[in-house]
Order: sequence, then structure tokens, then C-alpha cells
Amino acid sequence: MTTKTDKILIFDTTLRDGEQCPGATLNIDEKLVIAKQLARLGVDIIEAGFAFASPGDFEAVSKIAEIVGTENGPVICSLARAIKADIEAAAEALKPAVKGRIHTFISTSDIHLEYQLHKSRAEVLAIAEEMVAYAKSFMTDVEFSPMDAARSDPEFLYQVLEATIAAGATTVNIPDTVGYTTPSEFGAMIKGIKENVPNIDQAIISVHGHNDLGLAVANFLEAVKNGARQLECTINGIGERAGNASLEELVMALHVRRQYFNPYFGRPEESQESLTNIDTREIYRTSRLVSNLTGMLVQPNKAIVGANAFAHESGIHQDGVLKNKLTYEIMDAQLIGLTDNQIVLGKHSGRNAFRTRLKELGFELSDSELNKAFVRFKEVADKKKEISDRDLEAIVNDEIQQAPDLFRVELVQVSCGSNACPTATVTLRTPEGEELTDAAIGTGPVDAVYKAINRVVNVPNELIEFSVQSVTAGIDAIGEVTIRLRYESRVFSGHAANTDIIVASAQAYVNALNRLYASLQSQQKQQGVSAQKV
Repeated sequence: MTTKTDKILIFDTTLRDGEQCPGATLNIDEKLVIAKQLARLGVDIIEAGFAFASPGDFEAVSKIAEIVGTENGPVICSLARAIKADIEAAAEALKPAVKGRIHTFISTSDIHLEYQLHKSRAEVLAIAEEMVAYAKSFMTDVEFSPMDAARSDPEFLYQVLEATIAAGATTVNIPDTVGYTTPSEFGAMIKGIKENVPNIDQAIISVHGHNDLGLAVANFLEAVKNGARQLECTINGIGERAGNASLEELVMALHVRRQYFNPYFGRPEESQESLTNIDTREIYRTSRLVSNLTGMLVQPNKAIVGANAFAHESGIHQDGVLKNKLTYEIMDAQLIGLTDNQIVLGKHSGRNAFRTRLKELGFELSDSELNKAFVRFKEVADKKKEISDRDLEAIVNDEIQQAPDLFRVELVQVSCGSNACPTATVTLRTPEGEELTDAAIGTGPVDAVYKAINRVVNVPNELIEFSVQSVTAGIDAIGEVTIRLRYESRVFSGHAANTDIIVASAQAYVNALNRLYASLQSQQKQQGVSAQKV
């Protein structure tokens, strides 16, 4: 059997590897929101999680498999170590999906074998072959990854790949686990696999890489030229350490430079057919959603989706762009979903107009979500004369975030000035429905608000990041606040949007504290169950 694809398959691991980024922890409902958007984006495979890792991960994979893994939806994948229990958990979680995939892995580099696995090459080869076959007994679509492949001995790597393909792997993924390789090396590695693994035509070659040296995207593009046909990437490039190869950069590189890449797919150079199945108009919206829900801000100079990606300050550049965009822009901002629409709705707009515009922007909300978002829209419309698409986007993303609704901000009042002592009074509604009020002074109004909130919630934490961004221009712009706080070794993020930055700051902080509080509650429940078993 020959396995071929005339396009690049986009394997999105935002919900698995991306979530491993410190502070990017998502709850089940947030993962589902992102998974739905990834389906709209057109990714081919969603790696929904690591089913065996925790009950929460299992439930998330299962829920995404059920709701997003439909007939016309993407393949839903779960990661699993080359261990029977992991594979069984993945298979069980993926049952609701029309198209499921088990992605199993084991290290193949000598350094991992000696210091991490304490196994010989022969033992690893036998385990890889056996576990791929075991995964194959549950479903036809099985992916195998030799972890740290980029630092593995090529001859041993060829041997492992040949054995796992023979055992039933339909995709073999070549990971640069530590972000060590360079483009020419990675390209040569893929070429070597094509030339030295006899049955490689029976599997799709995939690549996975980290960005420790800033080379992940370049490595992947070189791999494509040498035969890789699946790219494992994340939205905004989030992930462990320096992150993963960025989905938006890969997709747009293949789109903008398709005349360069076409010959590697056996196409005429001038072919305009897309090299991926991605709907590029959904890129920006997906980027914003992931940034908001994970609390991982996108740097302004980030390629494709950064705030400055289509901005021009140089007089020479501005002059050129005004005369012809192609002078200094290699792609149209509308191609990734940025629009020139400014005023779309106002305070007199009705619910139907609101729903219709949200659909045009790509938001499919349930009735309850729409009601919540519409109330917020009216509140903002009373304060702002003109509501832009970006305002709407901020409102909706803020309202549909599924952070645990434990503590709720009821009142925020501050007093500050050049010769005054910043003082804040806050009222929070507790999970039990009781309203508690406290006050504090601080070095500034936000510091005072946070100290007052801490007095009410009474959960020790350390604020490690505080960021404010303006959604649109103007003195009445909505401000988005993203914060990250640390509790012991874990990091929790919070996000909120409001025309009042102080209120947004309070809501973002409570948002993060709710995640922390819910985590502590979950830990206590698990400890209680364990104690009962003992």
C-alpha cells in the first residue's frame, strides 16, 4: 500500500503540546472552544490531549472527539506513551470520534535510552513494534514518534521506522524534541529516511519541532522540500520552552511562496491551488482566541499575527504602500481575517443584527452565550459611540471564556491621584453566594485592588505578569488585561476586557484566582478519593 497526499496535512497540537507551556493550562470547556475554532480553521488533525495523563485530559479528549470529531470534521488524536495503559486510555477517549488517531511514542536517541529509559536499542525496538501493533488493534489510524529523533543514530532510526510501519503505523513523525537541528540537517534527515526505510511509501512522514534556536519553521519548510507531508504545529507557536513551529507562519509561507514549493509536489510552478486545507481567513481570529484563553500574549512584531505585522511607520514604506501595497506587503491583511471594517454596530442595534454580525465574524454562539455577550455589548455601547469588529471580538472572547465561575466581581472602587494614597474597595460574591467587601492600599490603583481581592479570597499567590493592551484606537477603547500568577510550582492565567482598565484588571485577577481555586478544590477531592481507597 502506498500512502500519499497531494497537500500538506496540518496537525495542530495547541491543545496538547501548546498547553504544556507554563501558565497555559486550559479547562475542558476552553479546550472545546479552541477545538471548534481549529475545525473552522480547517486543520486536518487535532491532537486533543494526553488521555492517560489525568481524568481531566481524558474527559477533554472524549468531549472533543464527540463534538468536533464529526463526519466532516478533523481527525481527533490522543497522545500515548508506548505503554498499554496509555494506549487503552487513548482508544477509549477517542471512541466518540468518527475519525480517531492514536499517537504513540518512545525515545530512540542514545542519550535518552541511557539516562531516561535505561533500556537497550533492542528493547526499545521491540517495545515500539509491539505497542504500534497494540494501538493498531484499536483503530486503523496510528502515528508513531521516535522521540528525540534529531539526535538519534540514523541507522537505528531507520530500523525503528521500518519496524513500526510494518506493525501498522500510517504516519511516522520525526521530532526535533529539543530544538537542536538546523534546516539543512533536518532536510537531509528526512531525505535519508525516504532513501533508507524500504516501506516508507506506506506511511506519511510528519515532523514535530521546537523553537529553541528560532529555527523550527525553517526546519519544517526544508523537511517539506524533502518529502514531509504532515506538519505538527501550534497556534502562535506556543509550547514547552521556546515553543513549537508556528501554524500561521508555516501556512502563510506555503501560501505566499507556493510557486517556489509547487515543484516539490509535482505541480506546475504557476499553480494557484493551495498547498494546505487551511482557511487562512480564520488565522487571525484563531490566534486571538488562543492568546486570550491561554493568557499567552502575542508579541507585536510576531510574523503574520502580531499587531505590527501590517503596520508601516517608515516614510518611504508608507509612501510605497499608499501607491501600491505590493511595494512593501507580500500578503493582504484580509487574507488572514483582518478587515477594514470600523463601525459595525451601535447602542441602538438589536439582538438579530448582533447575532448576524457575529456569524459574519465566524462566531457560532449558543443562546446562553449570545445572551451573555449581548448584555456586555449593550453595556459597552452605552459607553462607546462606535463599536468596531475588534470590540465585538473582545466582548465575545471575554464572555465565552469558560473559567470556573467561583468568585465574581460585584464592585470595584478606587481612589488615587498625584498626592493621594491609592486605595481600593472591592466586593466579591463567593462560591456560596455571600458578598464580601474589603479594602486595601497599594503602590497604585491596580496594586490596591489586587491586595483587597487577596484579602477576600485568601489564597496565597505571586503575581508574575501583568499586561494591558488596547483593542482599538481612541480614548474610549476597550482595554484587555492579561495576568499570570504563580502558586507553588504552577502558573495560572487570567484575561478580561473592559472600557475601564481598573475593572478589567480586577476581573482578570479574579479569573486567574478562580482557576487556582478550582485546581485546589480538585486536588482536595482527589486526595479524598485516594484516602477512601486506602
